[in-house]
Amino acid sequence: MHHETRTRHRLLPLLLAGLLPLAAQAAGPAKGSVQREISEEMAEARREVRQELAAARAELETENLDVGNSLHFGKSGHSADRETLPKAEITPRGDFLIDGKEVAIDAAQREQLLAYRRQVIGIARAGIDIGERSAQAAIDAVDRGLFSLMFSAMTGNLERKLEKTIKQSIGPGVLQICRSLPSLLDSQQRLAASLPQFRPYATLEADDVKDCEQEVRREFASL
Repeated sequence: MHHETRTRHRLLPLLLAGLLPLAAQAAGPAKGSVQREISEEMAEARREVRQELAAARAELETENLDVGNSLHFGKSGHSADRETLPKAEITPRGDFLIDGKEVAIDAAQREQLLAYRRQVIGIARAGIDIGERSAQAAIDAVDRGLFSLMFSAMTGNLERKLEKTIKQSIGPGVLQICRSLPSLLDSQQRLAASLPQFRPYATLEADDVKDCEQEVRREFASL
């Protein structure tokens, strides 16, 4: 789910940096033309978000799934052991690769690998959708109230306003991801029991699943 995070963090600073000087000019005689320019910038930003995240969705389906870096939840996302493991991947055909070499599997194991891959990709796609909504919500906030946002930037409230807008737009989607984790954990455990070479990469833990929704609700409680 790194695509949407990267997009949002790259887009917003550039967007604001480019638009605030335009807004400052809008107090002058050419206010109408500047506003049109701002609207065009907003439309272009929306197009860029859609295009980049569409490419990210396509990559999920066509590229190998990096098992070691596909899920980062709770304690499982901060394991030092993970960094020492060789790279493991699941291909679109259901092959399991370690350091680029195929692991011998039977038909049942291939189906389990494909099922696990589909579940992880489903969560990743949900994450991309959340990232798109958060980026579009931030753009909309700028588009609807650029001048009030300028004032907020000067008073130190800009970051808080954008954070609130983004959280409100993504909260339900994040909770839905949490609710998909029990099924993923079950799939991961069955695959690890069937395929010993996969076991070191089965890093999602029961505590991660248990704590996910609680942590999300706590994070969003301040809205």
